[in-house]
Amino acid sequence: ETVAVVTGGNKGIGFALVKQFAELGLTVVLTARDYHKGQAALQALHQSHALHANHIHFLLLDVSDPLSIKHFASSFQAKFGPTLDILVNNAGVSFNELDENTVEYAKTVMNTNFYGPKLLIQALLPLFRCSSSSSSISRVLNISSRLGSLNKLRNRKMREVLEREELEEEEIEEMVKRFLEDVKNGRWENEGWPLHWTDYSVSKLALNAYSRVLAKRQPGLSVNCFCPGFTQTSMTRGKGTHTADHAASLAATLALLPPCHLPTAKFFLLGKTNTTASITSKL
Repeated sequence: ETVAVVTGGNKGIGFALVKQFAELGLTVVLTARDYHKGQAALQALHQSHALHANHIHFLLLDVSDPLSIKHFASSFQAKFGPTLDILVNNAGVSFNELDENTVEYAKTVMNTNFYGPKLLIQALLPLFRCSSSSSSISRVLNISSRLGSLNKLRNRKMREVLEREELEEEEIEEMVKRFLEDVKNGRWENEGWPLHWTDYSVSKLALNAYSRVLAKRQPGLSVNCFCPGFTQTSMTRGKGTHTADHAASLAATLALLPPCHLPTAKFFLLGKTNTTASITSKL
C-alpha cells in the first residue's frame, strides 16, 4: 500500500492529482486549509464511481500556520503511523493578476509557498516509510515554477550564493529575510529581485534552492521540483495552455517513477505546448 499526501488538494492541480493517485490505487490524504472546502472536495471524490471511498482521506492543514502543520503531523501519525511514501507540496498562493505585480502580500506568500513546505517536510520526515529495499524510495515533489529560476534573479551576488554547491539552508533563509526587508523598505526593485510576480518568484526560488539542499542532506529521499507551466487554475483566473488534469498526470508520473529511473535534486517543467507530454529535466 502506497500512502501519499497532497497539500491544497481541494481544487486545481491538487484535486486532480488526488483523484489520479486514488484511481491508481494509492491511499491519498487530501489536505485543505478550509474545513468545508476540504469536505466538499472529499465528497465529490467519493461520489466518483471509479474511486474507492477508503482510498481518500481528508485532514485539515494550513501550510502557512506552523501550529496547523504540527497538528497535521500528529493527526497523520495517529491515523497512519510512519507510513508516508509520497509528499506533494502543491498548496500555494499568489495575489498577482496575470499582467500585474504587487508585493503587498509578500510575507503571506513567503509563509505559504516557502516556509510552509519547508516546515511540513521537516515535521513529516520521521513519518516517511523506512525501507532497506532499493525497490521502495520515499519521495517529495514540490510544485514550483520556472519563475523561480536563477536567471530571473537580477542580483548577481545573490545568484552566485544560490549557485554554490555548498549552499546552506541558513543562506536561503537569509535571502528570504533580506527580500522581505527590501519589500518593507520599498527598495526591492533596486536590489535586483525578479520583476514579474516578484514575491511569488522569490518564494519559488527559495523552494527550489531548499529542495536541492534537502536532497543532498537526505540521500534516502527523492526530492524534486515540478513546474506545471501555464495551467488553467484559479491562480491564473482560469487561463492557461492546458488543464489541471494534464498537469496532474505529469506530476503523478514524476511522483511514481520506478526507483531505477527516479532522480533527486532535479527541476522538471512541462513543455510549453500542450500537444506533447514532454518533461524537461535540469539541475
